[in-house]
Order: sequence, then C-alpha cells, then structure tokens
Amino acid sequence: MDLAKIEKFIDRQKVSFICSVDDGGCPNVKAMLRPRKRVGLEEFYFSTNTSSMRVSQYKKNPNASIYFYHKGLIKYVGVMLKGKMEVLTDQKTKDMIWRKGDTMFYKKGVTDPDYCVLKFTATSGRYYCDLNTENFNIN
Repeated sequence: MDLAKIEKFIDRQKVSFICSVDDGGCPNVKAMLRPRKRVGLEEFYFSTNTSSMRVSQYKKNPNASIYFYHKGLIKYVGVMLKGKMEVLTDQKTKDMIWRKGDTMFYKKGVTDPDYCVLKFTATSGRYYCDLNTENFNIN
C-alpha cells in the first residue's frame, strides 16, 4: 500500500467525516471541513465547539474513525482511518490550528471556552478504489 498516495489523496479533499459512538453503542457520523492539520496518516486535528454532542461522546468513548472520499464520473475512492479521538482544550493546541476567520464561529476568539480541538490518532485504515479494498496499519 502506497501510504504517500493516500496522504496526497486526503490533502485534496475538502470534506471529511468523523464518527463517534453514542451511549447506546451506535456510530454517529458528521461531515466536517478538512482537518486543520495533519501529521502523516497518524494525527489529524479538527476544530469544533466544546459544547457539541461529539465532544461529549468522545470524552465518554474515544473510539473513532474518519473518512475521506472522492466520487468522480466513473471512479470512486475512499479512505477510512480507525483510531482514537482526544478532546484538547490547552491554549497551545488551540493556537496551533486557529485561523483568523474562526471568530465567525467562536466570538471570543482563540481563548473562547466553546472552542476546542479534536485530535484523531489513527492506528489502521482501509483504502477503496476501483472495486478493490486494502487494509493497512499505521506505524
């Protein structure tokens, strides 16, 4: 499996999907903008509201997955990564992924208590393209 190819694919996507687990053990999926920061295929950083349902779910159960896809006229490509999601509220991490336009969502700026960071750490993945799938591990 060409992991560099998967990284380039992920970087081209504008939307990602994050999955959490609710109290009943059912998966919950949410569309998000692309990650704010990516470190290889292991670490992904997203911004979100501290008061969100997802944050509550990840605090109770950190099991998570993220998914990226592209549907062309003929070809469909998808990448699922499985791992753990952490909720980070430390100022250093918040500053790291903050963008100037974020005040539209977080009125009090980068120190807004309703602004936090989701850090996803992948352990494995699954790649799909042209009716073929391949599992892979993240080192």
